[in-house]
Amino acid sequence: MKHHWFEHFLERIADRGRELLGLRHDGASQAGALCRALLSGRGEASGTALSREVLRAYQDMDRNQRRTFFRLLAREFGPAPEAVRAAAEEYLRSGSAEALQRLGEVVEPPRQELFRRINRAPNGTAALVAMRAELLDFLRDDASLQPIDADLRHLFASWFNRGFLQLERIGWHSPANVLEKLIRYDTVQAITSWDDLRRRLAADRRCFAFFHPALPDEPLIFVEVALVHGMAREAGPLFDLNAPVLDPTGADTAMFVSINRTQRGLRGLSFGNFLLKQVLEDLQQEFPLLGTYATLSPLPGFAAMLRAAAHNEAGDFTRVRLEALLAEFREPLRQSTNVDHPVDALFTLLDHIDRTPRDVLTAPLERLALAYVGLMAPHADGYDPVANFHLSNGARLERVNPFADLSPARVEESYGVMVNYRYEPDDVVEYHEAFVGEGRVMVSAPLRRALQRIEPLWVKGAAIA
Repeated sequence: MKHHWFEHFLERIADRGRELLGLRHDGASQAGALCRALLSGRGEASGTALSREVLRAYQDMDRNQRRTFFRLLAREFGPAPEAVRAAAEEYLRSGSAEALQRLGEVVEPPRQELFRRINRAPNGTAALVAMRAELLDFLRDDASLQPIDADLRHLFASWFNRGFLQLERIGWHSPANVLEKLIRYDTVQAITSWDDLRRRLAADRRCFAFFHPALPDEPLIFVEVALVHGMAREAGPLFDLNAPVLDPTGADTAMFVSINRTQRGLRGLSFGNFLLKQVLEDLQQEFPLLGTYATLSPLPGFAAMLRAAAHNEAGDFTRVRLEALLAEFREPLRQSTNVDHPVDALFTLLDHIDRTPRDVLTAPLERLALAYVGLMAPHADGYDPVANFHLSNGARLERVNPFADLSPARVEESYGVMVNYRYEPDDVVEYHEAFVGEGRVMVSAPLRRALQRIEPLWVKGAAIA
């Protein structure tokens, strides 16, 4: 309520400022002039009015005009090279605190102050987040816009730091507009209906989200938790609408079944580690009998990586390595397909995975998924983003689950394979440091033994390649 009151207050200031300035809303052609005027240091009312006019002009632009606008920002609102050079030379000459302060002032792009002033407009923060989401599309083929992205990321890192984020539990009686966004934003395990959502918010479930005061109705990231007995291997039972609601006080395992970021414009900012650590603490306090904290996670890049490896287009995961990992399964694969080469036989079966005997594919898929997460270099192209998220947050790879989800979307991305990552509250810092600092993937004891068996094959494959 307070936030909405403040937004209305800003709207009134902007309306009055607009009257004082005599502004007319002329669309994209005025955007550059409006930005220059906004940086000229006007009063509060006129500045708020100009900020709003910049955003209105941007909203009226078509896609090509927005690209042109971003190029204008890159070209005209960067640091002045001569001023930077002079300030740097003065600092090198004198080494004084005053010279250093002056250097810092001239190095900062005027764009950053422009964005700060735009942020004063009603709903300015949301508009800038949306603006960056579109900028990311343009960056794919226009590297000259990179400095704008760097400026926005720099500002967002301050505006959205952990001190401003508010953890809230979302339940069935939360505001309807927030519940609608859970349905819209869940891309990990799509919510198919209001009945589906109701079951996910039942007594044996928990849902937590981070909110920001400037975006009060937008969950920035949210996690869905199932309180169950034992670590789940399959998605189906966790999302069965008719599954009985369990007594959560008797649960021994908290399964993080879906973690979703909602704002593409905040990509690159890390909220997940803070969210999961806070949720772990809250769950421990509410349910002291919980002994296991784990995920049932997709491997969204796994199928694409295997297909690329088969054509020797996957970088780290070469076809030679794929052949070496599959050599042990040559005979059962051949018997099931009448195809001699194990790689070709594998894909023959994967193309009809719903009709393939599970005992033929289970061991090969377990091995290949383990190699994908455990042996690929964590920063290599194609490394699984979900694996990177959990491992960098201090989890360990606990188990590989073939045939965990044979829905069309999951078959397309991972041939139905899902994995369990496990969070041990006492070990998350050590595991985080091992992965981020050393590139070392922490795994459970059974998977460690499996890795020791296949690592020589991986190394041999590199030597042959």
